[in-house]
Amino acid sequence: MKVNVAVVGATGLVGSMMLKVLSEKNFPIDKLYLFSSKKSAGSEVEYCGKKYTVEELNENSFEGKDIKIALFSAGGSVSEKYAPIAAKAGVTVIDNSSHFRMNPDVPLVVPEINPEDIKTNKGIIANPNCSTIQSVLPLKPIHDKYKIKRVIYSTYQSVSGSGVKGISDLEEGTQLAYKYPIRNNCIPQIDVFMDNGYTKEEMKMIDETKKILHDDIRVTATTVRVPVKTSHSVSINVETEKPFEIEDVKKIIADYPGMDLQDDIENEIYPMAITSAGKNEVFVGRIRRDFTVDNGLNLWCCADNIRKGAATNAVQIALKVLEG
Repeated sequence: MKVNVAVVGATGLVGSMMLKVLSEKNFPIDKLYLFSSKKSAGSEVEYCGKKYTVEELNENSFEGKDIKIALFSAGGSVSEKYAPIAAKAGVTVIDNSSHFRMNPDVPLVVPEINPEDIKTNKGIIANPNCSTIQSVLPLKPIHDKYKIKRVIYSTYQSVSGSGVKGISDLEEGTQLAYKYPIRNNCIPQIDVFMDNGYTKEEMKMIDETKKILHDDIRVTATTVRVPVKTSHSVSINVETEKPFEIEDVKKIIADYPGMDLQDDIENEIYPMAITSAGKNEVFVGRIRRDFTVDNGLNLWCCADNIRKGAATNAVQIALKVLEG
């Protein structure tokens, strides 16, 4: 059954990728509506060989169009105002901003992990933070089998996480997205600082991990912007309650949906940003013991932050919504 679909923020980096992934997944679209700010309204976007005119988003954009699903990627303030309007019009909103993620009435979903949470939605479903998505995927099977006590994240996040301004800072040497040069540099700040000394990005990873895994696990994070165009990399240190064998951990990760195990140190094969770019999977490797604690584990994961970290995950949620 084909349905009417809207993409809000259709001309942006993530919005454009949402359209690409919808096409790749052969999403059953009847009518497609594209919305953006006034600045981009009137521009033309091609989807599956057909050109669509982008409309300016307003309070009446969702009325009388029988839109089943709207993918939002236009920032928190736009989502705050327009997602409830869309939901009231009978649309299921899948929102890529951080605005609704920690709202107890809004499910926060990675489809491979907690698809059942979709059924509790009241018109809005939140897409998690890009670095959280790729990190919780390997954590889920480990937590199910060995019960995680504590997690330490250290991220190496690409400039595309800051949109076209971040890419410009890297490629053109501008300083549109960052206070400091990103070329030949690593910036240990993503988003604004909070009163507790953590950045907002770090607190997103901490809080979202607990919500997605439905467990009050002890989590800490340090998030860093690095001079890489696409794909985030995350070093994850885990302490579990139950003992494990490294080969068993590798097997449960290799067998879990959405992940690709790349862990062949003899041949120096492991996940990298450059090889995960353009892919929808989360790549996991460098799995080894942390000998400083009982039941300690280190692993490394890479994923395309615009795909699995945003657009692909949102489209996967949309497909689950259609399954009912």
